[in-house]
Amino acid sequence: MNILAKKENRLFFILGGFFVANALIAEFIGVKIFSLERSLGFEPFVYHLFGEKMSFNLTAGVVLWPIVFVMTDIINEYFGKKGVRFLSFMAAGLISYAFIMVYAAIHITPADWWPSSVKTDGVPNFQLAFAKVFGQGLWIIIGSLVAFLIGQLVDVAVFQNLKKLTGEKKIWLRATGSTLVSQFIDSFVVLIIAFKLGADWTWALVIAVGINNYIYKFVVAIVLTPLIYVGHYWIDNYLGKELSDKLKAEAST
Repeated sequence: MNILAKKENRLFFILGGFFVANALIAEFIGVKIFSLERSLGFEPFVYHLFGEKMSFNLTAGVVLWPIVFVMTDIINEYFGKKGVRFLSFMAAGLISYAFIMVYAAIHITPADWWPSSVKTDGVPNFQLAFAKVFGQGLWIIIGSLVAFLIGQLVDVAVFQNLKKLTGEKKIWLRATGSTLVSQFIDSFVVLIIAFKLGADWTWALVIAVGINNYIYKFVVAIVLTPLIYVGHYWIDNYLGKELSDKLKAEAST
């Protein structure tokens, strides 16, 4: 039997592939810290929180993580907690595998002709740059993976509990509500593991940076809520009402 003949299988592969790709990309671009305000074309907004001077300097990974959680809610709606858990553990495994392969790539000897030192003509040290960009610290890797898994499992649980209360109505409540709860936990777990345990940050700094990151995630989660409805509309039309209703019913059990 051709496994791709069924629409629900093709849909799961499409959603799952996009989910895993976004999770992987977010991990590797997360090494870059960017200024949200300057990216939007205005001067940084400076404020003080728990004695720390803050502005919206964020890891580039936050650009994609809200999309990952939106995808989580859509997958949860049609394939239930088992589908989300399967993809979450698979994504964590593939991310771990990717980091191992990157570690190996960093430590293999570069070719003689590959620029390996700063030269008079300004050519950068490619090996050093490669290691700096891709060679994230062990604590950061562990923190991001643990935070990802905990966030996903919390998202699933909150989503399903809200769905029991709302039924098929109020998609925005269960989708946005579960995302806001899981993103809050995700924001602090990664900082506690990666920087409190791994870099001896003070609790004041952990809390301040966590709240700073969560403000961004909160706003983005609200802004992206209409995408949930767009996704539902597209999927319902693709599957047809009968199959769509069947998958939603099975996902709730």
